[in-house]
Amino acid sequence: MSRAGAALHHLTIAEAGGLIAARKLSPVELTKALLQRVEQLNPALDAYLHVCGKSALAAARAAEKTVAARAQGPLTGIPLAYKDIYETRGVPTTAHSRLLQDNVPREDAETVRRLHDAGAVMLGKLATHEFAIGGPAFDLPWPPARNPWDRDRFTGGSSSGSGAALAAGLALGSLGSDTGGSIRLPAAYCGVAGLKPTAGLVSRRGVIPLSPSLDTAGPLAWTAEDCAILLDAIAGHDPLDSASVPVPSGGYTKGLTQPVKGLRVGLLRHFHERDVPATAEVRQMVLAAAKTLESLGCVVEEATLPPVQEYDAVARPIICAEAYALHEQWLRTRLEDYSRVFRLRVMGGALVRAADYIAAQRTRGDLIRATEAAFQRFDILISATAPQAAPRLADQKPDEGLTRPLLTIPANVAAIPALSVCGGFSAGGLPLGLQIMGPAWSDALVLRVGHQFEEAAGTRARRPPL
Repeated sequence: MSRAGAALHHLTIAEAGGLIAARKLSPVELTKALLQRVEQLNPALDAYLHVCGKSALAAARAAEKTVAARAQGPLTGIPLAYKDIYETRGVPTTAHSRLLQDNVPREDAETVRRLHDAGAVMLGKLATHEFAIGGPAFDLPWPPARNPWDRDRFTGGSSSGSGAALAAGLALGSLGSDTGGSIRLPAAYCGVAGLKPTAGLVSRRGVIPLSPSLDTAGPLAWTAEDCAILLDAIAGHDPLDSASVPVPSGGYTKGLTQPVKGLRVGLLRHFHERDVPATAEVRQMVLAAAKTLESLGCVVEEATLPPVQEYDAVARPIICAEAYALHEQWLRTRLEDYSRVFRLRVMGGALVRAADYIAAQRTRGDLIRATEAAFQRFDILISATAPQAAPRLADQKPDEGLTRPLLTIPANVAAIPALSVCGGFSAGGLPLGLQIMGPAWSDALVLRVGHQFEEAAGTRARRPPL
């Protein structure tokens, strides 16, 4: 039990790490509790594609020896699980696709290696949407993950299993990927925290790519504090990743308690009121969040950026063209092995002209500069993460991701950090996501604001009614 009386599977990473360091909790005991929880609930949620029970317990026993030697760190013995596009040595990495059903990597992704070296315990691999694009598909070897708040609701994608597992207490933390919102949308719909870091901060080596121009790798967890703990372990230059940037990193956890008083917060009302109209509940949640930040001493004023549609119009041809280029050979020879959702969302990339792709990349530069200009006036920007609570899974259409812009996509185009935290709840008890964005390399500031907002808003005390 935690100091608050929570069950072991509802401990945060910070709480569990503190109890392990104080020798009040055994890593083996914690891992067994999580594996039991997975065995109990995963058949109803389909969050896991592969569970590593034996190796997880072996890693937990190794963590106990580290604790006995008083050499532990904040992640020693912490049970994590990874989106199944992260390569894991000796463990299947399928990208939730029939085409990689028998793929067993020989090496870990760089981020997985760093977490292993930090003493974390890998519980298994989590559901995604096929090759991290699109929505739920029912014509694949594994069903899509379901939302613990309501099994008939969508988890968001594509880090779908990550959002579901964290909300249900099937892991204490996860790694996801975000090309247009694939960390933040599951975080919003499943009521957890998820960070899309600044592009180049976290290595993508060993993460199966979708659109290399926009892909980012980052953490999901129950709280912003836990995301900071994970980011401390995985951030930093990787000389073998050509997109990795050699900038100073670390200290994300230490900065969480620094004052936010006086921070200039820009409220992007037009994002969710005009560009992508949100429900009344979501609009009220964002306004209430702004009031919470004001109570912490922030100065909140209305801000504007180019319309979401402009960012979306740049991202779509880039994603489609790059995804098609990566899959062209298989699409020509094994088309029927892909899900219908994947085919509908990627095949159009074959029709993107070189001139259109180059124009999109040039316009992206204009949007990056326009976004940077807004941060001359504001320290952070806030908006809704999604325009509604989690929609019904049965209502998801194969072309859903192409028919309307995403509120998350501007941060990918602008290459800035963006965090989704639980901002509140709908009348029906579903979580609503608040998006916090900062200028490039302000990941520590974004996490600090998210952490202090969570503490003030009190949204972390509510769990799915499983």
